[in-house]
Amino acid sequence: MVIVSVSLSEKLLEEIDSIKNEMGFSGRSDVIRASARMLIADNKEKSAMSGDTDSLLTLIHSQDVEDKVTEIKHDYEDIISTQIHSHLKEHKCLEIFILDGNVHRMYQLAKSFQTSRKMDYVKLTVV
Repeated sequence: MVIVSVSLSEKLLEEIDSIKNEMGFSGRSDVIRASARMLIADNKEKSAMSGDTDSLLTLIHSQDVEDKVTEIKHDYEDIISTQIHSHLKEHKCLEIFILDGNVHRMYQLAKSFQTSRKMDYVKLTVV
């Protein structure tokens, strides 16, 4: 097995340890391997989709990255039907996008938010 070095924030490491204990994983590596397998399976499932559909995209981010959210969403106005913005505790924001259109565009939008490294949470739910 190949060994990979990864840098993690203290908060993320605490969450990994919590999952390890709650779910009975034998170590952190097992949690990270299971997470990688889930991400790969999710990516394959989304890549196999085609055509038009409806979906829901949920984001949680810090208030100070509003400009990045706006920058990304303007490139996908063709599939964004509705956007709901709400302020949460600790200077966080919740964004809910109701999407309608090409599933590949939806996947690209979600990927743009995920890879921006500025979002705390990104979840695309395809109907």
